[in-house]
Amino acid sequence: MQNRGIKTKTIDNSAKKYVKCMWITYGVFLFVVVGFFTLLSLGCLGFMPSFEQLENPNSNLASEILSDQGELLGYIGIENRTNIDYKELPPSLINALKATEDVRFEKHSGIDTRSLFRVLIKTIIGGQNTGGGSTITQQLAKNLFPRNKGSKFSTAFAKLKEWVVAVKLERRYSKQEIISMYLNTVDYGSNSFGIKTAANTFFSVLPKDLKPQESAVLVGLLKAPTTYNPVRHNQKSRERRNVVLSQMHKHHYLTDEEFNTYYNSELITRYNPATQDRGVGTYFREKVRQFMNEWCKTHYKNNGERYDVYRDGLRIYTTLNYDMQKNAEQAVETHFKEMQANFFKQCKGRKSAPFTGISQENINKYYDQAMKSSDRYNNMVREGATERQIKEVFNTPTEMDVFTWNGEKDTIMTPMDSIKYYKYFLNTGMVSIEPQTGHIKVYVGGINYKYFKFDNATLGRRQIGSTFKPFVYACAMKDSEILPCFQIENSPVTFPEYDNWTPKNSTHAREGEMVNLKWALANSVNYVSAALMKDYTSPNSVINLVRQMGIKSPIQAVPSICLGTPDLTVMEMAGAMATFVNQGVHKQPVFITKITNNKGIVLETFTSKSNVALDEKTSYLVVDLMKGVVDGGTGSRLRYKYGIKSTIAGKTGTTDNNSDGWFIGLNPKLASAIWVGGEYRSIHFASMTWGQGAAMALPVYGYFMAKCEKNPKLGFYQGSFIKPSDLEFEDDCNASESGASSGGDTISVGTSGEYNKEW
Repeated sequence: MQNRGIKTKTIDNSAKKYVKCMWITYGVFLFVVVGFFTLLSLGCLGFMPSFEQLENPNSNLASEILSDQGELLGYIGIENRTNIDYKELPPSLINALKATEDVRFEKHSGIDTRSLFRVLIKTIIGGQNTGGGSTITQQLAKNLFPRNKGSKFSTAFAKLKEWVVAVKLERRYSKQEIISMYLNTVDYGSNSFGIKTAANTFFSVLPKDLKPQESAVLVGLLKAPTTYNPVRHNQKSRERRNVVLSQMHKHHYLTDEEFNTYYNSELITRYNPATQDRGVGTYFREKVRQFMNEWCKTHYKNNGERYDVYRDGLRIYTTLNYDMQKNAEQAVETHFKEMQANFFKQCKGRKSAPFTGISQENINKYYDQAMKSSDRYNNMVREGATERQIKEVFNTPTEMDVFTWNGEKDTIMTPMDSIKYYKYFLNTGMVSIEPQTGHIKVYVGGINYKYFKFDNATLGRRQIGSTFKPFVYACAMKDSEILPCFQIENSPVTFPEYDNWTPKNSTHAREGEMVNLKWALANSVNYVSAALMKDYTSPNSVINLVRQMGIKSPIQAVPSICLGTPDLTVMEMAGAMATFVNQGVHKQPVFITKITNNKGIVLETFTSKSNVALDEKTSYLVVDLMKGVVDGGTGSRLRYKYGIKSTIAGKTGTTDNNSDGWFIGLNPKLASAIWVGGEYRSIHFASMTWGQGAAMALPVYGYFMAKCEKNPKLGFYQGSFIKPSDLEFEDDCNASESGASSGGDTISVGTSGEYNKEW
């Protein structure tokens, strides 16, 4: 009995020691774990985001470019990413995310222990692949503070840090904020970061307008953006979408009927990749980007840092009207498809094509200049290639995509042949301005930004032809107090002090007769313009007027400007012509109304500067003269061919050899200027059939206005030009004098002195 007692006592002591040892081990383990996570949380074991960083996570937010009505035009940023609030997310998207990624999202505080044990038991012990057990909050932590690549140990360590960050995020933000933050930080592929960009990229809608099956597609992309890209891999994306739909159905987010409908539906995308080369207003967006680069150099945040348009998520509110811009771009495409085809026919079989009237030596100089301006050439120079090596590359066939009016085409040609190919294309510039505000509503810098980067709207100065004549008429009526029905002899005019320069008419219509100003401008009669310049105004007076109307380009004070010899920009012409509509008050063109930060706080607003350039009466008289151009002159096809019913005044313009075609279109709400021509002035149509402004540029305006008239919210049927209440004049002059003369807007500068050159 005594021995048994001793044995029992020994066993009890051993058990106590074992239990004590277990508690000590547990305590040490708990102390180490708590200490480890405490040190980790405090940042003692490496980077750990501070409260301020959690408050303002460092994600690259692209700046948004918005239209006058708030539509998204495009982005400026390293990543095409902008944030939206939870209230802007559709329930189907939220449900799809939770059902697929974290069904217990509402029940945990950042770390889902049940999922961790599931992973431990089924994946490690059972050998089943059941997922990683990461919560949405943990994935958000990973997105906000990405891991550094390294060993398995460093990856495991990073995972523990994400646990800590996830808990901190749960304490700092609501569940709704975490959902929206997560969707804002995800990479969906195709250069789209964040749900707002992704919805626009793949389906051309805002997130709130996503259909349930579309929400499932985007959530399915989270697993592997490249593998499940719905554009490149439609079938795989559809299969992944159906997995997401099955999860939604399993967790009662979809009824049986809804599930069956969405599960069996086709996957239809409306692909709209957010790139600078594509989308609406490409040239305009580049103009905004350049402006913002300069703006950021002089504007600072509260912490003293300069604003960064590529990372700070600024919102840039512009004046561009989305509907008008789309109409303008579609009008260019419609007209140019036909016109370019005719130009190709004209060039067919000609050795010097597309050039006319210049030597082969000069043609080769143009090609050489284009080669040396190309990215390919400059990149090779930077890499140390010799001129011989570069030319060898430029004459070696290679695979490339080329622009056509029927879409991009894959082909094989040498880089030099591609340079020659693009010289065949005619190009354009178009600007439309709201006269009363100076707001730019339409901005087309060329036919395709990807292949033709040069901005013809503001950078290109081209001879403007007869579109300059309204300024001459304005000065004559102002200086000499003559009216639209004033009669002038339609006969040659000579300027003795300028080498006896005598301009010519392009037709013989009514030569030698007395004609009124309204008929003369409607038919763009050169004799009358010259007579006005010689006897009723002066070159200096005209130049002083156009300077007040916003034209800054150099203009020589010589009589030939009455025929439109100056080289001006499309922007200058639109802004100046808008002055006539706005009763003589010039509004400086503006294209941005305000800039805000990503919280909506206004950083700066912009308004147009104005000045009185011309009196109200003369301004109205000029507009009245220009109405005659449309109602019975060189622009009359706007009525009979394009069916335009709105109040319109206009002016066509064509330069020597048909090098430049212009049209000015004025509406009480909109002043538009359009130029069409080749890259060089020796690239042009051979005849007036296609070469005059009424054939090259006017159709763009015709198609544009026809589309605008069909949009009731633009209101182009409404209103007329404002007539001064005390202005009385004879408007009808003589109905028999309203006949048009084809091609009357062409410059003919005569055969004497400096005026004989190609302007």
